Amino acid sequence: MRPLAVIGNVNVDLILGPAAPWPKAGTEIIVDHDELRVGGAAGNSALAWEGLGIQFEIAANVGNDQFGRWLSEAFGERTAKWSVCPEQTTLSVGITHPDGERTFFTTRGHLPRFNLAHVLAVLDGTQLSGGFALLCGSFLTDDLTRDYDAFFDWADRHQIAVALDTGWPLDGWTNENCDATRRWLSRCAIALLNEVESTTLAGIDDPVEAAAEIRSHMPDGAIVVVKRGPDGALAIGADGQGISVAAPSVKVVDTIGAGDVFNAGFLAALAQEKSLAACLKAGTEVASRAISTLPRSYGGQSASEETAQ
Repeated sequence: MRPLAVIGNVNVDLILGPAAPWPKAGTEIIVDHDELRVGGAAGNSALAWEGLGIQFEIAANVGNDQFGRWLSEAFGERTAKWSVCPEQTTLSVGITHPDGERTFFTTRGHLPRFNLAHVLAVLDGTQLSGGFALLCGSFLTDDLTRDYDAFFDWADRHQIAVALDTGWPLDGWTNENCDATRRWLSRCAIALLNEVESTTLAGIDDPVEAAAEIRSHMPDGAIVVVKRGPDGALAIGADGQGISVAAPSVKVVDTIGAGDVFNAGFLAALAQEKSLAACLKAGTEVASRAISTLPRSYGGQSASEETAQ
């Protein structure tokens, strides 16, 4: 199996809900569910790999407070070289709605101070050579994002294929954000975007055509994946051919981090050199299992092997 690493935003998620209708200002409501858990795109993907029994490395930082210590404890020895920044740890409060969707309130916290030196203090390029690095949270990790060119140079030197999931820009898909994303994708082997992100970035309503437009800005042989939630996922592979898979029908409990879990399942199968169809199937099945279980389950090693067939 080829080596795997994830780089980016790890923060605390406080999940509450479901809430409907949205309460009026100055009032209080009681909700049925609360959960304090590791979050952030990088954190969600790492937890999925851990649940699947997949070996991986994770480069992140934490704040200098109780939440930061808690996040470090969640990943054990993998955090030995994480940087502790003087800021408070980023906290994201997710309010779920009866239809499974959610609304987030997030503090800036420690994430903007995550930088390239923090990444290189954790990851060994030689050990990751020939593997995949999942790069997350582009619009939250300000210091690292400014050094993306240097990061891509490092990855190229070590023959590490970068998979990019930018997340949603805080100020939306402005022309500046679209241009920046295209520049980043020009250095990436894999794009992992959801349907709204893909069609908005490409300026094309059809997700297949949007994927093709995005791929036109990437190196030869690049893979573009469009995550479509209950409609499954589609991809344009290294050969330029399109493929799609359906998602299992499940009763949704909590969709938070579904795309991040998909990324983990997809890349785990890709690292095992499975076909693109099998990788899409692995991603959709692991994500579907995660969003339909409470407490959240990824299926364990046997499930990873099963979905990657």
